Amino acid sequence: MPSLPLADDATAPDAAACPEIGVDSSTLDLSTVRLHMVAGGDESGPLVVLLHGFPEFWYGWRHQIEPLLEAGYRVVVPDQRGYNRSEKPAGVGAYRLRYLTRDIVDLIDAEGRERAHVVGHDWGGIVAWDLATRYPDVVDRLAVINAPHPTVFQRVLRSSLEQQGRSWYAYLFQLPRLPERLLGAKGYDRLERALTETAPTGTFSSAELALYRHAWRQPDALTGMLNWYRASGRYPPVRLGTSMPAADDQLETPTLLIWGDEDAALTMDLAHRSVAQCVRSRFVQVSGASHWVQHERPALVAEELVAHCSS
Repeated sequence: MPSLPLADDATAPDAAACPEIGVDSSTLDLSTVRLHMVAGGDESGPLVVLLHGFPEFWYGWRHQIEPLLEAGYRVVVPDQRGYNRSEKPAGVGAYRLRYLTRDIVDLIDAEGRERAHVVGHDWGGIVAWDLATRYPDVVDRLAVINAPHPTVFQRVLRSSLEQQGRSWYAYLFQLPRLPERLLGAKGYDRLERALTETAPTGTFSSAELALYRHAWRQPDALTGMLNWYRASGRYPPVRLGTSMPAADDQLETPTLLIWGDEDAALTMDLAHRSVAQCVRSRFVQVSGASHWVQHERPALVAEELVAHCSS
């Protein structure tokens, strides 16, 4: 499969962006993609994998990494394919959900493990849900933050005018080239506002936003990031009414769902229906928090993750 360039190492944020945390950067050659990851902790400790969403990168978990390390976990945080320092395969088809999920199976295997605790936010949460569905033996405990179960999302999106309206940007992202021009204009101003205008003032500092802009300006990063949405539109991860394995089965993996109830993009109905998809679950509704709850309430999220993985 032809690939697009890797990162411009002079500017792409690596572990040096968090010098106060004991983590290092490395690059893994997996079965179909090369991923950059930040990792730390005792290599013999229980493994926790943190998966970011759009338009973030590994740095989106900076507030949760250290508490997990202090709790004795081996913590691995990849830039998922298409993002920051990781490889950006060419073509929309390379971003089908099953490939994104397989990346994490390969990453866990590369760590010399059979299982891991897996945590995901936004698109990283979608990958985490799918991982626990397709590869239940790989996921010890699952934690998801403001990301609906894929089957639930497809059903609600089909029937809810409110959710269709909130997902307007995902329809725009299906277009070729235009979204890249819009998001990249004026120094990524619109992409930056996608963070700052959907979270309380001060959630993202100017220094943090500068790191995000460095990640976004990596060669072909915008196209790689947007191809997650395009692949979801062209190759739906769940086709309702078909016999996709586990599409209607309840998830057996012990699951924690954390949800900021002021999410501008996702309705609360998605959260409640996603919880109902799980046999063993705990739901933490964070009142007044936005989609970016791990940034707004970092200590709460870290505490919940440590407790969930330790229980």
